[in-house]
Amino acid sequence: MRYDVIHKTRYDYDTAVSVSQHLLRLTPRPLVHQRSVHHEIAIEPKPALSNVRQDYLGNTVTFIAVETPHRALEVTAQTVVEVESPAPVEAARTPPWEEIRALCRGDGWTAAGASGQFAFPSPLIPRGAEFEQYARPSFSRACPVLEGAQELMARIHADFAFDPRATTVATPLGEVFRKRRGVCQDFAHLYIACLRALGLPARYVSGYLETLPPPGKPKLVGADASHAWASLWCGAEAGWVDLDPTNNVRPADRHITLGWGRDFGEVSPVRGVIVGGGRHRLKVAVDVTAAA
Repeated sequence: MRYDVIHKTRYDYDTAVSVSQHLLRLTPRPLVHQRSVHHEIAIEPKPALSNVRQDYLGNTVTFIAVETPHRALEVTAQTVVEVESPAPVEAARTPPWEEIRALCRGDGWTAAGASGQFAFPSPLIPRGAEFEQYARPSFSRACPVLEGAQELMARIHADFAFDPRATTVATPLGEVFRKRRGVCQDFAHLYIACLRALGLPARYVSGYLETLPPPGKPKLVGADASHAWASLWCGAEAGWVDLDPTNNVRPADRHITLGWGRDFGEVSPVRGVIVGGGRHRLKVAVDVTAAA
């Protein structure tokens, strides 16, 4: 599938901002099943400095510095990307989950050792006994790791309600667990917390998902949004396998990957610091359209 993606982020400030610096993670990752055909980022006002680099995890990061006084900042990323379904992985043929846990605890810099860094807690995904207790029923003794992960994903999808009013980006994960409500970011964090509580390596994936309007209704401009899901390391043969607990699916050709990290804090699409500005208002609009 080929998609046209427009991601607009706008900040309006009560008073003038004299200097602002931001990190943008809005560039899709090059993957075996994903290719960027066109990508550009427009910034208003024009930054005095802009450069592109890769972070520790290989995500593309654009740094911008705006040094002229401004009452608004608008960042627009326009992308054309082609996505195919990843190679199929048969869940029943993946190694037992205990074997994956043991491999990731090795002290050598192998694929398993490198993946093991994602088995530790992170700032937004702390360790918690409640997460292990919730995850444990899905992973019986010698259960293939991907079978257990899919069963856990289905349980989260059934037990937790999607509710954009229930949480904010600052809501602690323990509160999400107690409320049993949240959004895709919350469910990805919760899913990862459960997997890590068992010693399994899981990472947070940031990207987009094309949404479809109700039958007979037109698609609204700006109605799409950034999306989040998780990825689990399933051994040297299967590698990393994406899983979307919000929708209880294994992502195929409708999920567009921007980047990944230990949690949302490492792959926030736009984040930065400003001097001045007072209070601000944030507006984000995303359009993901399948090309003809």
